[in-house]
Amino acid sequence: MQDGARWYVVHTYSGYENKVASNLEKTVENRQLHDLIQEIRVPTETVTEIKDNKKREVERKIFPSYVLVKMILTDESWYIVRNIRGCTGFVGPSSKPIPLTDAEVAKLGVESKAVEVSYQVGDSVNIIDGPLEGFVGIVEEVDAEKNRVRVMVSMFGRETPVELELSQVELVE
Repeated sequence: MQDGARWYVVHTYSGYENKVASNLEKTVENRQLHDLIQEIRVPTETVTEIKDNKKREVERKIFPSYVLVKMILTDESWYIVRNIRGCTGFVGPSSKPIPLTDAEVAKLGVESKAVEVSYQVGDSVNIIDGPLEGFVGIVEEVDAEKNRVRVMVSMFGRETPVELELSQVELVE
């Protein structure tokens, strides 16, 4: 991770996630601490609810009562985060913050890594990883945000759509 900054999980009172995040952002702005506390996130997802035969898009918190903070851990940054109104402390033993591992950060989708692909819709690609390794297919759709590509592969004389990660295929030379 850049500059030694890591992702930490901060526990808050229920319903105070956005308030803690905005107060922390204001404090960072006022004290010019962008180098220590780099990012603050409240993980949310958009869910479609059907109530009274009406569809609504609702934004829900994935982890209620938690805020993710990317920061360089120093006594000063620990003190600032710990003393934000509504914050009960860091996640870790005896309030000693434990950073998230790179695998956990990737799984949560907190940090997106831009993947550049050398293929586009209509190109022939080799599948280089997974159960269909060695197959050749034609790209139908590329979704860089979700890190997915849909490829039409000929299996048993039939065209079959297969969803793969962007890194699992390469352009046929």
